[in-house]
Amino acid sequence: MKTSIEFSHKIKRTQEDWIIDTVVYALAIFIFIITFYPFFLSIVLAFNEGKDATYGGIYFWPRKFTLDNFAELLNDPAWGKALLITVLRTVLGTGITVFFTCLVAYGLSAKNLIFRKFYMGMVIFSMYFSGGIIPYYMVIRSMHLTNSFLVYIIPSALNTFFLIVAISFFQDIPKDLAESASIDGAGELTILRKIILPISKPLLATIAIFTAVTQWNSWYDCAFFTQNKALRTMGYLLMSVIKKSSMSQSNMDSYAASVAGGTITTVSVQLAAMIVAVAPILLIYPFFQRYIVSGLTLGSVKG
Repeated sequence: MKTSIEFSHKIKRTQEDWIIDTVVYALAIFIFIITFYPFFLSIVLAFNEGKDATYGGIYFWPRKFTLDNFAELLNDPAWGKALLITVLRTVLGTGITVFFTCLVAYGLSAKNLIFRKFYMGMVIFSMYFSGGIIPYYMVIRSMHLTNSFLVYIIPSALNTFFLIVAISFFQDIPKDLAESASIDGAGELTILRKIILPISKPLLATIAIFTAVTQWNSWYDCAFFTQNKALRTMGYLLMSVIKKSSMSQSNMDSYAASVAGGTITTVSVQLAAMIVAVAPILLIYPFFQRYIVSGLTLGSVKG
C-alpha cells in the first residue's frame, strides 16, 4: 500500500501553480537584482581607476583595473588609525559583551536567586525606557569616558536584549547537569565555564556576531562622545566622506588626487573604504549562520 508521502509526490501541478511559481520566482529575482546590483557596482568601481570611472559607461566589470584606491586608503594615516581602532573595539567590545552578558544571564536564570524579580524588572524597564541622549551624555561624562577608547567598550558591555535571550536559553538547559557537577564539588563559576558555556555555542555565536556587526559599523558614539581624532572609527570616517560627496558631478570629475598619476578621486576612495568596511562581516557571517539560527530559536519557546 502506498504511503501518503509517495502519493503526495504524484500530485499533478495545475496551470495556476506554475503561473504563481513563475511570478514568485520572477519577483524574487527582480528584487535580488535591484538590491544586489548597487553593491556589486560599488565593488566594480572600487577596483577601477577613479578618474576613469567619472566618464561613466562601467556596469559589470572594471574598465581600468587598479588597486590604487585601496592602497591610498590604507596608506592614509587617518584611515589606517581608524581601521585599527575599529578592529580593537570590535574584538574587545564583542568579547566583553559576550562575557558579561553570559555571566549576568547565568545568575538571573537561577529561579532561587534572592531579589530575582526586582533585578528582572530593572532589566525589562531599562530595555523599554531610556533617559534620552542628554542624560546619557551626562552619565558618560560623569564616568570620565568622553574622549576615551573605553567609551566604545563600557556602555555596551551589557546588552539587555541579549541578556533576556541568554536567560531564557540557560533556563532551558537541563538542571541535572549543573546539579551533578555541584554534587561533585564544582562552584557556580566552574559549572558555567566547563558545563554551561561549552553547550551554549549557538547562543555565544549569536551574541558575538550581532555585537561585532554593531561595533564594526558604529559611528554614533564616536561623533558624540569623542573629539580626539586619534579615536575616529571607520564608520565615522565613512559618514564624513559620504557627507562630503554631495558635490556636483562636474566637481567630482575635476577633483582628482595628486597621487597615482591623478587617477584617484574622493569617490573612488570612498568606495574602497566601503568595501573594506563591509567585507569582513560578509566573510565571517556564513561561518556563524547555522549557530545564529539555532541561537535565536533555542530558548525562545518554553516546553
